[in-house]
Amino acid sequence: MKFSEIISQFGETATNHSLTNNPDLDPEIIGLAAIDEATNGTLSYVEGPKFGSFVSKTNATALILPQDEKLQELAQQNGIVWISTSDPRLLFAKAITLFYQPYRPVPEIHPTAVIHSSAKVGSDVYVGPHAVIQQGVEIGDGAIIHPNVVIYPDTKIGDRTTLHANCTIHERTRIGADCVIHSGAVIGAEGFGFVPSRTGWLKMEQSGYTVLEDGVVVGCNTAIDRPAVGETRVGRNTVIDNLVQIGHGCQIGSGCAIAGQAGMAGGVKLGNRVILAGQTGIANQVKMGDGAIASAQTGIHSDVAPGEIVSGTPAIPYKLYLKVCAVYSRLPDMYQSLKQLQRKLKNSND
Repeated sequence: MKFSEIISQFGETATNHSLTNNPDLDPEIIGLAAIDEATNGTLSYVEGPKFGSFVSKTNATALILPQDEKLQELAQQNGIVWISTSDPRLLFAKAITLFYQPYRPVPEIHPTAVIHSSAKVGSDVYVGPHAVIQQGVEIGDGAIIHPNVVIYPDTKIGDRTTLHANCTIHERTRIGADCVIHSGAVIGAEGFGFVPSRTGWLKMEQSGYTVLEDGVVVGCNTAIDRPAVGETRVGRNTVIDNLVQIGHGCQIGSGCAIAGQAGMAGGVKLGNRVILAGQTGIANQVKMGDGAIASAQTGIHSDVAPGEIVSGTPAIPYKLYLKVCAVYSRLPDMYQSLKQLQRKLKNSND
């Protein structure tokens, strides 16, 4: 694909490029690569000035650059064609789709799939080998059910949603349109509901619903639990990484991003556009407001205000956390100073 063809696919998001001054320099682009691994014929990107040194080192033929004239001049000096944009990483993500499309099977029902007679399967649906679709299930048009998927009774799957191999969808689950559930994920299993009694733990039946709105992505081996009553809900266009635990009754807003190994106890409420970095843990019933962010390994035990950034365990405001970290590294020296001061005070009192 010619570089000019790639530019034409980007439209108004990338109006400034090297072909404006050198229309004859229009190389063939055969693929994409990280800038430190790029070879001749590949397209890569530089996210900002701090990565500018790579422009002189890379073997890439073309680059997506920020709107930085120095980087553009440097690329030109090194014989690299370029296109600039306010968000190079976003444009690079769009460029990937020009060279790669995920595997999408041709619609069919494999003969080894087990589909209950009461299930309703829409048009243009793929159901792979050994998938199990139980009674009362509804599958929307264009859905993809990969091999070994198990869908329990009383479940609805929206149009064009993809369920990858070996994921399990339990009863009373509602999954919207254009969702992606990756391998090993379990949606709508029983929440961890047990009540102490004189004879031991009494199981509280989980009779509620699990709802994933349109456009939700769920990573491999993630669990989203069903509550005793009411519903566990994940808002539209929220993306969830691998190995995430979402407890019963959680309410997650739209446009959130939850990284790997994050865990939420029951009843947690996240506003819209909340970001949880890896291994964040949130205690029972905690609320995080719209746009709040938790950095990696944060332990959150109390509510977080909208837009606030928190770190550490227990969580504190990020700026305060940086100050605490600076003090933490000096603790051994401070301890020695304290011991010396204690000895001087003791000697002076003797």
